Amino acid sequence: FPMRRVLPSLSSLRAFEAAARHQSFTRAAAELNLTQTAIRHQIKNLEDLLQVALFTRERSAVRLTDVGHEYLESVRDVINQITAATDRVIDKHRGNVLTVACLTAFAVKCLIPHLGDFRRRHPDIVLRIGTVVSFDLLQHHDYDVAIRYGSGSWRGFATHKIAPEEVFPVCSPRLLKSGMKLKIPSDLHQHTVIRTSSFALRDEWPQWLELAGVSDLEFADEIACDLLFPSIQAAVDGLGVVMGRTAVVATDIANGTLIEPFDIRMPTNSGYHVTSPIERADMPMVTTFRNWVLERFQPALSAAFVQRSRQANP
Repeated sequence: FPMRRVLPSLSSLRAFEAAARHQSFTRAAAELNLTQTAIRHQIKNLEDLLQVALFTRERSAVRLTDVGHEYLESVRDVINQITAATDRVIDKHRGNVLTVACLTAFAVKCLIPHLGDFRRRHPDIVLRIGTVVSFDLLQHHDYDVAIRYGSGSWRGFATHKIAPEEVFPVCSPRLLKSGMKLKIPSDLHQHTVIRTSSFALRDEWPQWLELAGVSDLEFADEIACDLLFPSIQAAVDGLGVVMGRTAVVATDIANGTLIEPFDIRMPTNSGYHVTSPIERADMPMVTTFRNWVLERFQPALSAAFVQRSRQANP
């Protein structure tokens, strides 16, 4: 006889995930709009089904057991996927929801600060913005339009490059007030550099150092971040020198939050593109959003590419 598969209820899984995340039945109940008694009942049903304890109860909090931790890692992605799939079906039925996927740095530094303009122009379009670490992981996701980084050669996608791009070191102006020189590339040996170990971006420091004629240079220290956005923020906070990208640092350079200590920029064949799966590229909402992105960002970022607005060291 085939083995009977026992599946927990989605209600129990949601209660479990919320309680584990908050480490509190009370806060989980508030999030799910249930009573604390209902949360406890759902957790007990799940523990009875699994025949294990998922939580240890303390006076002011609950803690996952080792088995609870293991189970959470197994079911969290499934819960998120079911929730996302449900939202997509509801959104498609509504017909006015546009799902936008965007790399985190571009979303925070470029897209989100300008979305007010899009909302004023198109108040009838409901936006869902999802930030992603790498578009290689998007095969399990559904989106209408994306702002993506790379060469632009993606089979099955309609792609429009937003602007040409260069990479170049940038830092906070207060870093230069510390007394250490940063006038020529070899001065970097006195400084901490911030590197990005991202799925989506390669580390361009070696190529830039070679272009600057100091390929054998060793930095005083290094900080590594897993995404571009925290790398840029670390530079803004004066922690070191980061490899900037035209699109992501243009606003910070314009307002003086970051400065460009050298007049050496490295052109790159990669850049930010607005893309859509071919079957969705001609959807009216997609066309509207794509045209807005190109109108909003192409002139400014192309000007930043050409201008090379270098600020001199104090």
